[in-house]
Amino acid sequence: MAQFTEEEKTIRRIDKRFNKGVVQYGLIEEGDKILIGLSGGKDSLALVELLGKRARIYKPRFSVVAVHVVMRNIPYQNDTEYLKAHCEACGVPFLQYETSFDPSTDTRKSPCFLCSWNRRKALFTVAKEQGCNKIALGHHMDDILETLLMNITYQGAFSTMPPRLVMKKFDMTIIRPMCMVHESDLIELAALHGYRKQVKNCPYESQSSRSDMKGVLRQLEAMNPEARYSLWGSMTNVQEDLLPNKID
Repeated sequence: MAQFTEEEKTIRRIDKRFNKGVVQYGLIEEGDKILIGLSGGKDSLALVELLGKRARIYKPRFSVVAVHVVMRNIPYQNDTEYLKAHCEACGVPFLQYETSFDPSTDTRKSPCFLCSWNRRKALFTVAKEQGCNKIALGHHMDDILETLLMNITYQGAFSTMPPRLVMKKFDMTIIRPMCMVHESDLIELAALHGYRKQVKNCPYESQSSRSDMKGVLRQLEAMNPEARYSLWGSMTNVQEDLLPNKID
């Protein structure tokens, strides 16, 4: 029986979960041109590596290009040359796009929301310019489950970020190919492949409650090691007969 190193075990585990998500949710089709949103964090660096590898090895055949969106008025520093070199090493073309936003134009929305919305808008712009039909984002399973918990807790809605979202208005599809990959896997991959930690100095980051939900997810897994799979399964096992009826 073949003996695998710890690095090989990690890579095989990530590949298995990555490929399962891609196939199970039909995220990639023949002839796709996919734009990767490259923020510079470990998740987007891993997405470039995984999609770059899949584009070279697997069918259906598709192509990828990565874009790093620079928000000019936010002191969020990234080493662009490093990001470009990482993409080149993965066989993925690299682009940079600059934009900005004014938080005073809509005080009803948080600066975090406005920054994220404008980054997403930039991704759509570049995707159209590059002739892409899909945009790939680096959200992993933990992100999706944390969003589920946040929406239940703060919005009173049973919803999250789906692995595949067709945006008919923009003639574009959002995909999350790492939807079945655990964040712990990506932390290991970042250490194994020496991902360079980018400089963060966002003045609005403390306003996010996502870090709180990371703690909640860890507590649930301490109570039940299979909690993440139960949460994931609950999204396709909604028993409406056992829920309160909507009253008009």
